[in-house]
Amino acid sequence: MKRIPFKRNKIFIILLSLLGLSICIAAFFPHVRHIIIEMISFIAQRKISMYEHWYKAIFSYAMGGIFFILLLNYCILTTSGKELVHKVKKEIKDCLSEIDFHDFLKPVLIMFGIYLLGTLTIIRANFLYFDDIGRSAAGYRTWYGTSRYVTDFLSLFIHPEINLTDISPVTLLLAILILSVSSVLLVYILCDKKINLSGLIASVPLGLSPYFLECLSYKFDAPYMALSIFASIVPFLFIARRKAFIFCSVVFLLVMCMTYQATSGAYLLIAITLCFQNWNCREKKSKEILYFFGITIFSFCIAMLLFKFFLMRDIDVEPYPLIQLLLGMLNNVKNYALIINNDFGIIWKTGIFLVALFFITKSVYTSKQKKIYSLLISILILALTFILSLGTYLILSNLGFYARNLLGFGIFLAIISIYVISNYKKFASVVVIALSWCFLVFSLSYGNALADQERYANFRISILLHDLSNLYPEAGRDKMTIQIKNSIDYTPVVKNIAKHNRAIERLVPKRLDENQCWDYLYFLEHFNFYKYNTAHIPANRKFENFNTMNLSVVLDSYYHTIKSDGYRILVVLKH
Repeated sequence: MKRIPFKRNKIFIILLSLLGLSICIAAFFPHVRHIIIEMISFIAQRKISMYEHWYKAIFSYAMGGIFFILLLNYCILTTSGKELVHKVKKEIKDCLSEIDFHDFLKPVLIMFGIYLLGTLTIIRANFLYFDDIGRSAAGYRTWYGTSRYVTDFLSLFIHPEINLTDISPVTLLLAILILSVSSVLLVYILCDKKINLSGLIASVPLGLSPYFLECLSYKFDAPYMALSIFASIVPFLFIARRKAFIFCSVVFLLVMCMTYQATSGAYLLIAITLCFQNWNCREKKSKEILYFFGITIFSFCIAMLLFKFFLMRDIDVEPYPLIQLLLGMLNNVKNYALIINNDFGIIWKTGIFLVALFFITKSVYTSKQKKIYSLLISILILALTFILSLGTYLILSNLGFYARNLLGFGIFLAIISIYVISNYKKFASVVVIALSWCFLVFSLSYGNALADQERYANFRISILLHDLSNLYPEAGRDKMTIQIKNSIDYTPVVKNIAKHNRAIERLVPKRLDENQCWDYLYFLEHFNFYKYNTAHIPANRKFENFNTMNLSVVLDSYYHTIKSDGYRILVVLKH
């Protein structure tokens, strides 16, 4: 039997790919670097208690690395793999060559102007929003802690320094630019490659919905949150080529997961809307529509599984157990709807109701299917897209309904608004444009409310720190511990907006909130008053409750009461 010659070049490629993969993982994934440092510490100090944490993380990355190596070697070393790579590259080039990107320039500039106007007051407010407090004072990144690896990596280019520094408004302007491109692409995809002014205005809820305004309020995070929306839209530029669409869907969905996972529903909303359009107008056969929908679901599931098993950190999020999944999802949807109903004023709810009504009437009026079928399916599509706007958060048992986690509702509104305004009655266009105008006005009011709340909070903090500095001079101050009860209440400006739009109360933070650790950091460090012991912060629930102690009142003023025994200080804020 003739001996098969040994192919040294293939072994060399495999070894080189293994080495390159190891270097890339160590260089680009901060969590891996963190694990390596902990392992060295373990070997040096023998911290056996850390072993289980390392085991889980290393096993996950090892499996991901093995999978990546196998895939890479299949594409490089096998004939079928090389052919597949060649076909995907060709299909991507063909799709891009069919797009005239010069046509996007003017629409992008228009949307940039609209979004810039809407966020102008947020830029002017210069408000440190939650995580911004710590990042600006300490300069840490640590986005990898929530599996946002792309965010952590890109921050090395936007903030090319060891420690983060506040470079606003550059980050917000970058976020606005990304949102502008996203809006234009969304109109281009949903309107059959046609872009008009009314469609662009209809897309405004994508970036100026009350819930995404919280994302834009973060000085350091805003560009990456906007990038997650962009990544969810881009794959549909390759919809005409199957292999390119699957590849781009998986890649860009992984990018979305590694920037901001709350956007996970956007991809499904666009896919469902396109399928409905094709079915309603009989533009494609039912088999073709089902085939396309199957591809989108397949791509989405592959991306989510890759992220879950190979990239997602062991963070504090848990899906419902299988036996409770349906009831849990229904509970999340119910809470989602109740929060939106509570947050939105009557004018907003009227506008949304009319847009939804026009969505149904347009679907029936323009349908080439039986009218009764079109009516029922359009209502079903509305309900389904609303539910799926929560994305993968739909299945979480400990879902925190923060405003930023509900940004999918703005994407839902943008999609149905673009659908309604495309080649339909002028009155429907008026309603859609009016709804976008309402969001623009609210965003301007919100930015001014942030500035007003900041001025009032700084005034109250200055009085408090003045009193504390008089009561407790420099000597011995590092041995004292301070706790705060209540918070600085909203200003009349915020309360006035909240009369009709309660969403403002979910967006404007209360400074010195007893449940927020960031505000302790804010008034102790940003006002250079940091020598008090901060071991009491709410992130650590095992601290003593000073409110239950019989502390003496040492100062009682119009704005606050200070109680103390010389070492423990309790500040009771008055509204």
